[in-house]
Amino acid sequence: MGVMPVVPQMAPPGTAPLEQVESDVDTGTDDSTRPDRPWVVIVWNDPINLMTYVTFVLQKLFGYSLEKATALMLDVHHKGRAVVSSGNREKAEIDVFRLHEAGLWATMEHDE
Repeated sequence: MGVMPVVPQMAPPGTAPLEQVESDVDTGTDDSTRPDRPWVVIVWNDPINLMTYVTFVLQKLFGYSLEKATALMLDVHHKGRAVVSSGNREKAEIDVFRLHEAGLWATMEHDE
């Protein structure tokens, strides 16, 4: 019997350590060093949905009371928009998706 050669084991793709780049925090040019700003979800006024339906959707999706959902709906109706939720990016994306599924016009943006 012969001796089996030793074959070095290779790491699976994507498991190699990533090089970390250090940046100057004082310059404020590196986005990764800034604190994560929350995202807000905005519902926009549209000519399609009834005010009662918008109120109903806000109650169902976010668990708002009738009073809070009505106040937000009135902001949408009178001001053209209302911030209906906030949080991290993933939560905001999910909220926008759910609002779209309910037929409402919604977007997300960084909170100022």
